[in-house]
Amino acid sequence: MASKSPEHAHIEHLVKTKLPGSPIYNFLLAPVRITHATKGHVLARLVLGHNHMNSGKSLHGSVSATIVDWAGGMAIATWDLRENTGVSVDIHVTYQAGAKVGEEVEIEGIAEKVGGSLAFTKVNIYKIENGKRGKTVVSATHTKFVVGTEPQ
Repeated sequence: MASKSPEHAHIEHLVKTKLPGSPIYNFLLAPVRITHATKGHVLARLVLGHNHMNSGKSLHGSVSATIVDWAGGMAIATWDLRENTGVSVDIHVTYQAGAKVGEEVEIEGIAEKVGGSLAFTKVNIYKIENGKRGKTVVSATHTKFVVGTEPQ
């Protein structure tokens, strides 16, 4: 088995140490599993539960937006192994398909640019179909204000 990248180990550390300190992230993302991380890129998997659903028994839009918020931050954290990832300036979420309880999704966070003031990310959520990435559920962009978050 290949060893994990420094970015992968860092993101797993953040999930273990910081995620529990955020009530909403902990409620929605406690079972998230990081599958891959390199500079500017993170992949995770999450099995959807009842707490992720809307009244129509499909992935709730606000849950999707919360996942985008988290995954954008994790992608930024891979850039230079920073602990803090700033505050959201803009999140744009496009809903393309539904997902149900018990289905697994793959979350992809991409940091396209991490500058001195702003970071720009793309986040996609895919259904896992037959063990592989399938239909796109959500595509999104997320911009964060990152002044003061770079490692010291």
